[in-house]
Amino acid sequence: MRSTATKPKTPKTEVKRRGVFEKIPGSGVWWVQYFAKGKRHREKVGAKQKAIDLYTARKADAAANRKLPQLRGAPGVTIGELLKDLLEHVADHKDLRTYKSRSKIVQADLGSQIAADLLPTDLRKWLTEQCGTPATFNRYKSLISLAYKVGASNNKVTVNPARMVLHRKEPAGRKRYLTREEYATLHATIFKSYPRHLAEFIVSVHTGMRLTEQFSCKWSQVNLRLKTIELTDTKNSTARTVRLNAEAVAAIESLRRPGQKGTDVVFPTGAADYDQGDWFHPACTEAKIADYLWHCNRHTFCSWLAMAGATERQIMEAAGHKSLAMAARYSHLSPEHHQSVVDLLSVAKTDQAALSTDSPALSTDSFDMSS
Repeated sequence: MRSTATKPKTPKTEVKRRGVFEKIPGSGVWWVQYFAKGKRHREKVGAKQKAIDLYTARKADAAANRKLPQLRGAPGVTIGELLKDLLEHVADHKDLRTYKSRSKIVQADLGSQIAADLLPTDLRKWLTEQCGTPATFNRYKSLISLAYKVGASNNKVTVNPARMVLHRKEPAGRKRYLTREEYATLHATIFKSYPRHLAEFIVSVHTGMRLTEQFSCKWSQVNLRLKTIELTDTKNSTARTVRLNAEAVAAIESLRRPGQKGTDVVFPTGAADYDQGDWFHPACTEAKIADYLWHCNRHTFCSWLAMAGATERQIMEAAGHKSLAMAARYSHLSPEHHQSVVDLLSVAKTDQAALSTDSPALSTDSFDMSS
């Protein structure tokens, strides 16, 4: 008697098609690749069957010497070419120097690679190996992503691998600031070893200006009689007035030279030539000030204001923050400032003593629940 039991079906093995491939496994987006007159052509299609049909049509066109379509995303375009176009795109950006320095690092490792061949997994691996912090990871990812976007607008690429690389979660903002003692030590070190930079350091700490705001500042924006600097090109794209205290005024006055024009920059180095590695980092090392960057001068300015009793709104206006939430970060930066708040409770001791002479003291009997 023959068995009626059904045999389990053997799963079909998917047949690989020549010239048709899924660039990112599991993405569902299929590509075709073929050669015509010794030149490789690749096209992004979509569904697999459509890719198979297109591959067959393209091969037939190539065999019949029919003219092939002009394709976007030339396969020979390198990442280096995209970076070159990016720098032209941001030529007028105030952070051009940063774009250049980061592009140089990307160029060294990835510049010769064909842009269309860079996979998200390869990019993620490179970013992980190259970048020591989530913030650095995100900045370089954004740079590469922008390079691909510019490339797409120039019809040089059709994909952007950076879009499929997730941003890393960044920790809370850096809270490093100088104590008064550290400031005095660093001030003395700069005065001794890097005297020509002392004025810019003093102004940075006592005004809280961002690096690009400070080093792009021109004499026409400075009014020492009113003790102000009028900033027109800020991070928030909003003009604001920077108030100068006595230390900042004296530092700026020390930079006055005969024959200066209103179009001249106040600080000799200027934003384009500024490099923390030339002097500021060595000065911090010499003064034994650890984990401190130039931008921390801004944190020092805001935290000193908070410790002096400035309100969050006053800090926001002085530093040019866009919201109170940014200024609120500085209200708790100093343990001494916290201590001054809790010490207010000690004032109540006198009042408590006065109350004890007028009111009967409470005893544990008052809370006896047994009766």
